[in-house]
Amino acid sequence: MEEELKCPVCGSLFREPIILPCSHNVCLPCARTIAVQTPESEQHLPSLLHPRGPCAAGGGGGDHADKLSLHSETDSGYGSYTPSLKSPNGVRVLPLVPAPPGAAAAAAPRGAGPASSSLTCPQCHRSASLDQRGLRGFQRNRLLEAIVQRYQQGRAAAAAKCQLCDRSPPEPAAVLCEQCEVLYCAACQLRCHPARGPFAKHRLAPPPGHPGAPGGGGDGGGGKGAGGGRKLPTCAEHDLENYSMYCVSCRSPVCYQCLEEGKHGKHDVKALGAMWKQHKAQLSQALNGVSDKAKEAKEFLVQLKNLLQQIQNGLDYEACLVAQCDALVDALTRQKAKLLTKVTKEREHKLKVVWDQINHCTLKLRQSTGLMEYCLEVIKENDPSGFLQISDALIKRVQVSQEQWVKGALEPKVSAEFDLTLDSEPLLQSIHQLDFIQMKFPVTVPPVPLLQLEKCCTRNNSVTLAWRMPPLSHNPVEGYILELDDGDGGQFREVYVGKETLCTIDGLHFNSTYNARVKAFNSSGVGPYSKTVILQTSDVAWFTFDPSSAHRDIVLSNDNQTATCNSYDDRVVLGTAAFSKGVHYWELHVDRYDNHPDPAFGIARINVVKDMMLGKDDKAWAMYVDNNRSWFMHCNSHTNRTEGGVSKGATVGVLLDLNKHNLTFYINGQQQGPPAFENVEGVFMPALSLNRNVQVTLHTGLEVPQCVKQPKLPNN
Repeated sequence: MEEELKCPVCGSLFREPIILPCSHNVCLPCARTIAVQTPESEQHLPSLLHPRGPCAAGGGGGDHADKLSLHSETDSGYGSYTPSLKSPNGVRVLPLVPAPPGAAAAAAPRGAGPASSSLTCPQCHRSASLDQRGLRGFQRNRLLEAIVQRYQQGRAAAAAKCQLCDRSPPEPAAVLCEQCEVLYCAACQLRCHPARGPFAKHRLAPPPGHPGAPGGGGDGGGGKGAGGGRKLPTCAEHDLENYSMYCVSCRSPVCYQCLEEGKHGKHDVKALGAMWKQHKAQLSQALNGVSDKAKEAKEFLVQLKNLLQQIQNGLDYEACLVAQCDALVDALTRQKAKLLTKVTKEREHKLKVVWDQINHCTLKLRQSTGLMEYCLEVIKENDPSGFLQISDALIKRVQVSQEQWVKGALEPKVSAEFDLTLDSEPLLQSIHQLDFIQMKFPVTVPPVPLLQLEKCCTRNNSVTLAWRMPPLSHNPVEGYILELDDGDGGQFREVYVGKETLCTIDGLHFNSTYNARVKAFNSSGVGPYSKTVILQTSDVAWFTFDPSSAHRDIVLSNDNQTATCNSYDDRVVLGTAAFSKGVHYWELHVDRYDNHPDPAFGIARINVVKDMMLGKDDKAWAMYVDNNRSWFMHCNSHTNRTEGGVSKGATVGVLLDLNKHNLTFYINGQQQGPPAFENVEGVFMPALSLNRNVQVTLHTGLEVPQCVKQPKLPNN
């Protein structure tokens, strides 16, 4: 993790880190060294400038405009420089805090054009313009400070060993005598430094790095008080106000006074604690993928090392080669040396390839592990605002780290076998043409693929199949053909052709049994089929609301099973399942119903308009209902007004019968009006529209009510 805690400028552990707009961190002292101010007339200037150059010395004899004015801010640790001062090399020093009123005008040289203050990130090289606050405009990364200090304390504590132990290794130090300046373990302290005689007045203190040692209990940046409790962070704009909300638009924590002043009036502002938990959950979820890849990488390293050992022990092949060559009498001696040279080169090539893979995988694994440890430390922190300052960047880094493990990265590039066979059949006069046959076997059609049953599965009306080629297969494979029957014992049909060995087929029928098989092909032809695997789709549909396709005003919770809205206008959210055949039933429980809104329930196409009530376009079929009555609606046409509405605690049922091609609605178990729509055909998704006055919870995986349950028809 140490690489995550080092400043990209100085290479040391972070000191007073600040967060740049690009989400990277840099030490505050280092930020001063790379901050420059460039007049518009100057185009080519150095990218790094230390503020303590010749201009910082003050150089005697000049007027106030040629001297550097330093103002200290003891409470924040930030220094400030007058913005208009110019060093002898023509580079203006960046203002770190606002200069006194009128100082810029008084100090600016006559005729000087306007200057722009900027700071270039040392990692991504993005340039950030600074406002009048200078570096104080960047937020302090308190979480990173706390983690750095905890890391330093742990390292110091691990290094504190008894200096008088005769054991190997020495015991951890328990005390430090400030007069003797010697570290003692408990046993050596009792034996060599008793609390009597001349040692009675010596002061024994905890060893360096111990929580009780001097300087060992702080937070490095004022984060903890004398009692060890963490202070609540205060707003950068209002020192007396604690952070209480989070502005999603600005990606920054804000206080109550910020909101009162109207700075975030039109922004999306949410509770700080809720956003903290949400981003923690996102980071934890993203870490799961990296953790799985790190585990696979460790196993892959073991595989590579075993492969390396096998290649290094491949001397049996050389012995066989020598025996063959010795049997061919003296005429084969010179040719034997040439053949041995080829074998050696082949082995060296394989060793080089494997070592390169080991080094490359080790580097990636170390980076991923370091990032994981750092992220886990961040998750441990109880500072919501500090966490949210860096969570977006960390989530992106974790996702990018996971994407680095591309397909094929954890597969050996070479095998332990030597693909060389000595042809010893030619006659003696042909001995000088003796050479290796590059492939042991002629190229033929691929063998039978092996289905990986532990990875084959079904979910709702989707099936996933995985396969691989058998080990020690020498015939090349150019692709695979996956075939599936119709779920009713009919003919197989091709559903996938390509090079991948994992395939998911969506849109199948519920409560159906499918047979699947796969075969490989190359330039020589198509190989035999694999064994047939049988997969059963779900009897009933289990699904949730789909956050990826929902309108941005929709708010989902309860594992995407509960929906409400931020807007007073109707917004649409779809389900994650799609239906084209069979009978399907689901229910929606009304958790909250205020001010008599008109929620709409029904079905829709994937491309339904999502910023108006369900059923107003030609892509949705719905029932909208208030507290007294309901209507059916499609293409903005209202029909079949029916008495009976909903209230808090009501349950709305939706019955989609694609065998009879009709749609029926229920309220509290009773059918609401006649069948709402007839002749519905195609692919439909469960749909709902609501505003902020309504909250509903989705219930799926339900059997069709017996009073309306239809017999299962054969799949045609």
